[in-house]
Amino acid sequence: MAIETIDSAASFDPVTHEIIRGKLLSVVDEMAIVMTKTSMSPVIYEVLDFACGICNAHGELIAQTNGITLFTGTFGAQIRSVIDRFGTSIFPGDVIVTNDPFRGGTHACDFAIVRPVFAEGRLIAFAINVAHWLDVGGAIPVSLPPDATSIFQEGLRLPCVKITERDQLVESIVEIIRENVRLPDMAIGDLHAQLATVQIADQRLQEVVGRYGADTLLASFDQLLRDSETRARELIRSLPNGEYIATDVIDGDGVSPLPIEVRVAVRIAGDCMEVDFTDCPSACAGPINCARGALHSAVKTVFKALVAPHEPSNEGWFRPLSISAPQGTLFTAERPSPTGWYYEGSVHASELVWKALAPILPERFSAGSYTSLCVTYIAGHDEAGDLFVHIEPEHGGWGACHDSDGANALIALTDGDTYNYSVELIEAKFPLLVERYGFNVEGGVGAGRFRGGYGLVREYRILAERAEVYCGFGRTVTPPWPMDGGKCGSVNYLEIVKPDGGVLKLGRSPTKPVGQGDRIKIVTGGGGGWGAPSDRAPAMVTADIESGLISREDAQRIYGRQQ
Repeated sequence: MAIETIDSAASFDPVTHEIIRGKLLSVVDEMAIVMTKTSMSPVIYEVLDFACGICNAHGELIAQTNGITLFTGTFGAQIRSVIDRFGTSIFPGDVIVTNDPFRGGTHACDFAIVRPVFAEGRLIAFAINVAHWLDVGGAIPVSLPPDATSIFQEGLRLPCVKITERDQLVESIVEIIRENVRLPDMAIGDLHAQLATVQIADQRLQEVVGRYGADTLLASFDQLLRDSETRARELIRSLPNGEYIATDVIDGDGVSPLPIEVRVAVRIAGDCMEVDFTDCPSACAGPINCARGALHSAVKTVFKALVAPHEPSNEGWFRPLSISAPQGTLFTAERPSPTGWYYEGSVHASELVWKALAPILPERFSAGSYTSLCVTYIAGHDEAGDLFVHIEPEHGGWGACHDSDGANALIALTDGDTYNYSVELIEAKFPLLVERYGFNVEGGVGAGRFRGGYGLVREYRILAERAEVYCGFGRTVTPPWPMDGGKCGSVNYLEIVKPDGGVLKLGRSPTKPVGQGDRIKIVTGGGGGWGAPSDRAPAMVTADIESGLISREDAQRIYGRQQ
């Protein structure tokens, strides 16, 4: 079916527009409910490592459910790759799957399912679901070797292929998936869950068209984008023009421990903002690289926090934003650079922009956070001999604000509304015993007039006879940055503690064997402080002492007064 030019000039009243806007938000929320109720992977239905959205026929985001923040800016790039690949050779009932980082995606584990929506003989929208699959093949279980040096070590890639045609599964593609992953039943189950979400989106949009007509729906799309653009430009116009520079250090890439210096220049002129990564280093040997789609998403995450942190996301908010970066950098990697741990690179892109904007808009931006997702993988075989894989992003401490202490135990900037596992679920599903889960008071936080938020300590005891652990922790050397005379936060790390007391400390580490009785101790850092510690109110210091967050002796040493 040919794709016709879309005429969205139909007039409509504001009440109708608000009804449609609310309907679009309810559609993407329904997609998310379907996903959590029907998916097979705990990382999807517990952690919520997915996101759902609706885009217009040009790939512009119209509505998105809460979920992985970093998917905010990839939907459009992935849909445009579908449009570029198929052109007019796309029909009602077709669904496309893509997980290619170099076609707008993130890493091979994030599968995008894209369904075109047709009404009144024309393409009017796309429904999209991006979800993390637990395993897609590659060198090791869970497909993300922390020391990978090539994308080919990171599993199966399907760069824009049809998974259904006229609502019929393409069994050959399903079979390719099944034969290339370690947990095929789980993978195919998650695939069907994603297919269900985009199908329900199609049905709900057909209901809107049936009531209001396609022209009215498309006009509402356009109005939604214009309204958001107008508000974003108004906010940027209120900021001082100028160039704002931020630098940071990434602690190794998984292959080399050498520090990697990164830099951004944020330029504000009138109602426009440019974010320039021109001076950043070339792609790394290790897998913390991200491709351009993930970079754009990382920057959009922070831009959205600037212009409208509490509003639903759509592409209109980002129209005043431009992003500059040459190809082939750490943030714009090209094939065959590995990107499995892309979120470790992209979160530094977000943090750089955050750091550049904090001095000019302190009411929106905090001091530095623990930054890294500190993702940990524990894999092995249970008593029945079946493969188990536990994957978990970790929460940590955020930086202090200009008027309050930092948030404790909050997920990293890239991950939005995701959760960690409940202790009960972990112990029910995996041969693991959770022996500790609490604040990282030993590591502390960045002191200041307002202190940083506290990170966490989570300890697992291995119950399986044999297993293996690997991880990718950033900020293991360079702590979270402070603001306005505050102190730096504390760092992240993982320890393998043997029954005899031996300890192996890790940051970005390939697979390490562990056995029954070993403990995995995951420690996330505290955020940076804001303002001079000597200016902290005595009552706030006393409250921290009484809460067990700091000892009386440390309070005396850090804050310089008798408590």
